[in-house]
Amino acid sequence: MLILAAALLTQSVAEPPVDWDKEFGVEEKMRDPVTGEFPVDPYVQGDGNAGAKPFDGEAMADAFGGQAGIRRIANRTVELSEADPRIAAIFASHDMVRLKRTLFEQFCYILNAGCTYTGRDMTASHKDLGVRTRDMNALVENLQRAMREENVSFAAQNRFLAKLAPMSGAVITRSSGLACRTANQRWPSADCRLPIGRSRKRTQLIGADLVAN
Repeated sequence: MLILAAALLTQSVAEPPVDWDKEFGVEEKMRDPVTGEFPVDPYVQGDGNAGAKPFDGEAMADAFGGQAGIRRIANRTVELSEADPRIAAIFASHDMVRLKRTLFEQFCYILNAGCTYTGRDMTASHKDLGVRTRDMNALVENLQRAMREENVSFAAQNRFLAKLAPMSGAVITRSSGLACRTANQRWPSADCRLPIGRSRKRTQLIGADLVAN
């Protein structure tokens, strides 16, 4: 009986678990009940943040299936990247709801499908991600797969990727320790680009930003 009483006394005075978030002043973020997105710090919005000017005319938007097709491609690219062991860690801390929306807006704006881009600029979006060239290449592969699944022509894919290519300078922030070669050229790793199209005469080399935020 004495042992039981001592055990009960010990349980009754046990300290409650520590709320470490509260102790260190960490505020729990709540999703917006309408958009389902977590709040972000204020920033200046504008189409210029998209990183590229839109195509002229409607041909590219039509080639991607209009807004509906572009949305499927953007969502699929994010889903493939989340499941890709090469780059899944980069996406682990992202708000996937917001990412899918802003990536769709970016693609839609650049393809001239009638959208406004409301995300942050490419430098601000990627400054803390430590993206390497090989990470970018994996993203491009996932985008290519998403475009193929939507039956986007190879020519339209190349035109779109070429539009995205200059953004890589703002996105790649860490060296991968690799180098790219052709028969007569060598580039530092930060300038490597994924071969996306081959012909008898040349290989087209590009990289692209795919993580709008």
